Amino acid sequence: MSELRFVRMGFGAEPVEYQEAWDEQRRVHAARFADEVPDTVLLLEHPPVYTAGRRTEESERPLDGTPVIDVDRGGKITWHGPGQLVGYPIQKLPRPVDVVAHVRRLEEALIRTCAEFGLETTRVEGRSGVWVLGEPKQATALGGLSLDLDPRLTDDEFDPRMNGPEYAPSNAGQRREDRKIAAIGIRVAKGVTMHGFALNVNPDNKWFDRIIPCGIRDAGVASLANELGRDVTIEEVLPVAERHLRDVLENADLKPRLIEKAPAA
Repeated sequence: MSELRFVRMGFGAEPVEYQEAWDEQRRVHAARFADEVPDTVLLLEHPPVYTAGRRTEESERPLDGTPVIDVDRGGKITWHGPGQLVGYPIQKLPRPVDVVAHVRRLEEALIRTCAEFGLETTRVEGRSGVWVLGEPKQATALGGLSLDLDPRLTDDEFDPRMNGPEYAPSNAGQRREDRKIAAIGIRVAKGVTMHGFALNVNPDNKWFDRIIPCGIRDAGVASLANELGRDVTIEEVLPVAERHLRDVLENADLKPRLIEKAPAA
């Protein structure tokens, strides 16, 4: 893969509106397809905004009618905002594109980033993104919130937003549950990737309590600051994330997705 170009669009007091970043993604995507620019990663913070991928269901959106921007990426609904490092890698991949391999590379770079700050994270089978693992399910989590009978285990339509803070995604750490620290949602058009990842550094995770984050009802969200029990800033994380993204993405052995031939009749 060619050398990556990183573009820092805006952070802190100068966050980038979602529509502005989306327009820039499309501009860079067209230029990358035409080989006018190298593979590029846009890095930024957004003002508070909810975005919904193509598979988002109405029941997962904010109950109070808070506006949501519908986008053309995969995945479901999530939140972006202050304290969250957002990255949009725009890369040309060999066809037929191996989307899963691309997602795994992004996960690997973010797992390495978290590890450098002293936090062990991992993948969860069947769920994209980067996770902090919880403890085995139990009736009472010592030192945390108590769920004597967890209705989520028997009710697929259980809505945590209507059942009090003990079920809120932002409290998953107190409940010792699995919690997502980085979400990933991408789109591939003309062999070039768009959208990407959102790493929770030090956001107010209560923003996630108004939605069903990523459509997942039995887990929650995490941040580097909360998990480490100390302040961590975007400014600290940015160069570390860039270094690991560069290492993983530039050194990847890119291969097209294997297509199995149907057996002869």
